[in-house]
Amino acid sequence: MKYAWLDQYCSEKRGATKDYKEEWKATRYTVGGKMFALQGSDNANRPIISLKLPPTDGDFLRGQYKDITPGYYLNKIHWNSVYLDGSVPDDVLRGMIDKSYGLLF
Repeated sequence: MKYAWLDQYCSEKRGATKDYKEEWKATRYTVGGKMFALQGSDNANRPIISLKLPPTDGDFLRGQYKDITPGYYLNKIHWNSVYLDGSVPDDVLRGMIDKSYGLLF
């Protein structure tokens, strides 16, 4: 995977827990019982991670990167999906994870 650091980065957030949802075929990262990241794949089996962001931040990033789209099977206003086989820079993805986590922590 292009973002080999992803699982460790999400798992090491203070208070974060990780579980696998068989019915979703996805790994869920939570803090305080609330999800801040969901890693799985879309219907075409492309790997994705979905992250919660303020709507204006999500809109801006979607306009900047073709591999950031409205949340896959999630609220399209607050959630954004990043294709992990795409070209989103590492620092942008880390920033999205940090912001998603920060909204809940």
